[in-house]
Formats: sequence, structure tokens, C-alpha cells
Amino acid sequence: MPELERQVAHPGLYRASGEQPALIGQHCTGCGHLAFPPNPYGCEACGAQPEALEKRELAGAGELAAFATVHLHMGGGIEAPFTVGVIVLDDGPAVRATLTCPTDDGLAIGDRVSSVLVSQGSDDEGTETVELRFIPHSSGSAEDSRVRGEA
Repeated sequence: MPELERQVAHPGLYRASGEQPALIGQHCTGCGHLAFPPNPYGCEACGAQPEALEKRELAGAGELAAFATVHLHMGGGIEAPFTVGVIVLDDGPAVRATLTCPTDDGLAIGDRVSSVLVSQGSDDEGTETVELRFIPHSSGSAEDSRVRGEA
């Protein structure tokens, strides 16, 4: 069976290379501030011009700082209910992201989470689109096993 070609849904925000997806942030050469997502306007901490910002890969791991269930979602690509969380990355920036498990699946503030890529389907040419999600380290749900390719 031929292998599907993969593309990321938001290539400006994360990369699919390596064992764990990396987020694409910005490092300010003026003050050292790390930010996510990248912006074209300058450093949000010290006001340095955009030329002072360098792209930098950020760890796809961190600590869950908050989470909630989304029961009504008007956009496409994901069916409600689903869980969103605020994750403080090991590199510092906090991101809002979708989690791979339900809110009532034993989540707790302070849980360790890691980035994973989840399939969003494939087109007629056989190109699979993948989207970034975060998976709790302690979760052992069936959905999480499928995400990791264990099922």
C-alpha cells in the first residue's frame, strides 16, 4: 500500500519534522523574549523592530494551566464537544490548543502534555492533512492510543 503524503494544516505555526512536532515561535535578539505565534510587527516585550526577531523552534511539550470543554463550535475541522487547554510550554510561551481527550478523562491542572499530529483526512490525490493537538502524558484512552498509532 503506498504511503500517504502529509501536509500540516498550518505550516506557519508548527512543523511535522522530527519525532515530536515543534511549534514555530520567535526569539527577540534584543531582549531574549520568546513568543508564539510569530508576528510581523516586532517584539511584544521590548518593542524591538521586526528585524530583531528570529524564528525558533519551541518544545512541543509543557504543563496544562487551564482547560475547558467546548460544547458548541461553529467552525469546521472538529466536532464538539472537545477540550481546549492553555499550555505553558517548556520554553516559556503559553499557547491555547485542542487536547486529544475529553475534559472528564482525568485531566488536572499541572498535567504534562505533548504535541502530536492528528489526521484531518486526505484529498483525492492521497495527501493527508494533519493538525496539531496536545496529548496528556497520563492519558491512556483509546483515542490517545489511536493518535499514537498503537491501535
